[in-house]
Amino acid sequence: MNFDAPPNDPIPVFQDWFRDAQQTDLPNPNAMTVATVDPDGRPSARILLLKDLGEDGAVFYTNRESRKGRALAVNPYVALLFHWDPLDRQVRIEGPVSQVSDEESDAYFATRPRPSQIGAWASQQSEALADRKTFDDAVAEVEARFEGRDVPRPPHWGGYRVALERIEFWQGHQYRLHDRMVYTPNGDGTWRTQRLYP
Repeated sequence: MNFDAPPNDPIPVFQDWFRDAQQTDLPNPNAMTVATVDPDGRPSARILLLKDLGEDGAVFYTNRESRKGRALAVNPYVALLFHWDPLDRQVRIEGPVSQVSDEESDAYFATRPRPSQIGAWASQQSEALADRKTFDDAVAEVEARFEGRDVPRPPHWGGYRVALERIEFWQGHQYRLHDRMVYTPNGDGTWRTQRLYP
């Protein structure tokens, strides 16, 4: 990306940078930090995997009854951060979230490995767990329940789409003389750009 003459649309830029990240030895180039704020105003962050990004937003999937799910129910706004160290690049995305449709969540859930599908039913994500055996027993119970048939998506599990309210591209340089470019939507399908000091 030419930071002195940035492209009009940030989506192809992200896609180019993402393809570059996929060519590195990073095991999960789609890994991103997802930051939320809970009902008490306290931030929390964790790593999730990006599953889709387009004009309508960035998509990830999770247990909606988890700590992050409860935070999103109260404060439906997210900050995402991709850090691709081999490329000395970062991308930051901020925006409001909405749940993806049941149909979209069903379609993605069906592509997951069966053990992951089982785990989505067995795990009470973020809740206290007495010991590993309790969880292993829950997994065995779910395996038995769905033996010989497809595993449906749990009603509490699904996707979120983060609207692209702000996208920042960060290219590192020696001596911390970095390049930063922020895109914000104009509301008519076009984007406004602003170069930032490093």
